[in-house]
Amino acid sequence: MNFGQVIIYAGAFIAFLIGSGFATGQEIMQYFVSYGYMGILGVFIVLVLFLYVGVSFVSAGYNNKFVKRNDVYKYYCGKYIGAFYDYFSVLFIYMSFIVMIGGAGATLHQQYGLPTYIGGIGMAILAGGTVVFGLNKIVDVIGKIGPVIAIMAILLGLAGIMMNPRGLATANEIIPKLNLLQASTNWLFAAGSYVGFCMLWLATFMSSIGAEAKNKKEAVWGTIFGAIGFSTAVIVVALGFMANIEDVAGSLVPSLILAGKIHPTLAIVFSLTVVAGIYTTAVPLLWTVVARISEEKTSTFKLITLVLAAIGTFVGLMIPFDRLVNIIYVINGYVGILLLALMLFKDLRSRKEIKES
Repeated sequence: MNFGQVIIYAGAFIAFLIGSGFATGQEIMQYFVSYGYMGILGVFIVLVLFLYVGVSFVSAGYNNKFVKRNDVYKYYCGKYIGAFYDYFSVLFIYMSFIVMIGGAGATLHQQYGLPTYIGGIGMAILAGGTVVFGLNKIVDVIGKIGPVIAIMAILLGLAGIMMNPRGLATANEIIPKLNLLQASTNWLFAAGSYVGFCMLWLATFMSSIGAEAKNKKEAVWGTIFGAIGFSTAVIVVALGFMANIEDVAGSLVPSLILAGKIHPTLAIVFSLTVVAGIYTTAVPLLWTVVARISEEKTSTFKLITLVLAAIGTFVGLMIPFDRLVNIIYVINGYVGILLLALMLFKDLRSRKEIKES
């Protein structure tokens, strides 16, 4: 195995998930912090499920070399349900791209006081320009940025914990009184919903990586390290927020509040990290949608990229960022849970058939 390639695959996995929701801290607040200590337990469930779905997607892509990227849904779900997930996932992924635009606008507005349309339009231009270069370039770019963002997020969380360690002792009592926006009625459903919407992101992207990988072990181990690295970042950042919960509660970009509390200069540096995190997710999301409609490197592909980026920018700047996360991610998360069940059934049946043969 080429360990450098393993790191690139791990970085691509991490970078795809570190979008505006994670980088801003909004999804960590809604899916984990808002449930107190039980939310931290939810992250461990997320890790186990990420290990399974990530390896399964990569392996399915490598073993089957899907002619069409969306064939991964038919592989797991059959012809008719697979067709539903094919079309539904494209819609959801595009809606997630819209969330990225909203996150970019909210970040630059909160940190620098810039109008939200500057961050939104700027992100759309960056993402659209990168998509034009194709999948291989995307994996190379975001695969190198992803680990850096994860490390910076972990350092931010650790600094938040060390700055106010006593806050962790009282967080569980304070959180229920703050009326924080929650992803579900309880922590377990929230964890399942989180994996559910991430799966709809990962399915075609990770199966495409598996299909184009020269070495299956590299892709599989990259996915494993990616899942562990991302989940570690979620836990540490969540604990950092909990230690300073009264300061970050109610903010559209809580990570910047935490960074600013440590040092004003750090807030400026981390705002750039947030934008980079949004970029690394916005690019593959937009690519996934456009690649579903048109062949890469064609004039039609480039035109569709520009049109979808423009529409996404308009919608993403019309709705408050925290509401975008709560509405789009939560609803689609439950649809993703059904996909998880179908994946388990398919994999168990395949193993039984192999054993019998």
